[in-house]
Amino acid sequence: MTTAGTPATPGSGPLLGVRVLELAGIGPGPFAAMLLADLGADVVRVDRPGGPGLGIDPAHDVTNRNKRSILVDLKSPDGPARVLELAERADILIEGYRPGVAERLGIGPEECHARNPRLVYGRMTGWGQDGPLADRAGHDVAYIALTGTLGMIGRPGEPPAVPANLLGDYAGGSLYLVVGVLAALHHARAGGTGQVVDAAIVDGTAHLSAMIHGMLAAGGWQDRRGANLLDGGCPYYGTYETADGRYMAVGALEERFYEEFLRLLGLEDLVPARKDWTRWGELRERIAARFAARTRDEWTAVFEGTDACVAPVLSLREAPHHPHLAARGTFTDHAGITQPAPAPRFSATPTAVRTGPALPGADTETVARDWGTPVNEEPVTDAG
Repeated sequence: MTTAGTPATPGSGPLLGVRVLELAGIGPGPFAAMLLADLGADVVRVDRPGGPGLGIDPAHDVTNRNKRSILVDLKSPDGPARVLELAERADILIEGYRPGVAERLGIGPEECHARNPRLVYGRMTGWGQDGPLADRAGHDVAYIALTGTLGMIGRPGEPPAVPANLLGDYAGGSLYLVVGVLAALHHARAGGTGQVVDAAIVDGTAHLSAMIHGMLAAGGWQDRRGANLLDGGCPYYGTYETADGRYMAVGALEERFYEEFLRLLGLEDLVPARKDWTRWGELRERIAARFAARTRDEWTAVFEGTDACVAPVLSLREAPHHPHLAARGTFTDHAGITQPAPAPRFSATPTAVRTGPALPGADTETVARDWGTPVNEEPVTDAG
């Protein structure tokens, strides 16, 4: 039997009325589609029987919030036709297959544009649609490794620090895909012609380092870890351990913030060391010794209400309870899950978490009704 599905809730947000077809995958594609859904788009996720393979409970997969889901077996005789029916009615399509896979399935850009010339066809990959590595498997850590960005992160003499999958998958991947498909949607609405957006994590992550490359060319950045102003090499831009084994983050770059920082630490005699690299070792040691003398909460109280640019390093579970984030509603609780609220914010078209994670196949009937496509005749008793 078919589950009741997610009701077509009256959406809100600047993308209200935009239809997005997401071909289920993992990582940056689902996150990009979530962002579009958060902004008000009607996102329909085409899930495949058996799920994506990472094993997370669909009811807790926050990247599927504000979406609806149908089940389609793309290897079945009618699977590709069902996707093309939806693509004909969509504004944006997102897929994250290896190059050539969508074409072999019969749902590539050529087939989709034959049905819908205005469609924006967004392609999310790690290596891109061409190049020597295009057909190779990979994950976030390998993509950012080749761009030079992973090599920037961490302490000198130690292995590079892996920044979860935030830098590659989501910053270099999802966000660039979203920028790309929205720019292409603007073009399609102005000129009537859709196009393919090739969003590669290697391209986006490399692009994020534009300022650093400029500094490198100007001689203001050393091509090694922990030796620069913004990579932990500077003693007044980094983290320090406190007496209870926690950490404080320091970003006192400007002179007046630096002076306030040292004053609150009781290290005013070190003010002249700010631009003297020969004294940075001494400066770091004395700052570290001061922080080690008190707990994180004690230091948080010392710096509270000042412009010293110092903050406690919070855990994922602690962050939603910070007074500033709580006051802004940076996190929200929905369906029993604490999660980041949609961002950014809009004065005229506010966004919201409207529904919890879409369960695979739960919305077949409502999507067919709203998008004007045939109802799936296959049983979906395994959904959700």
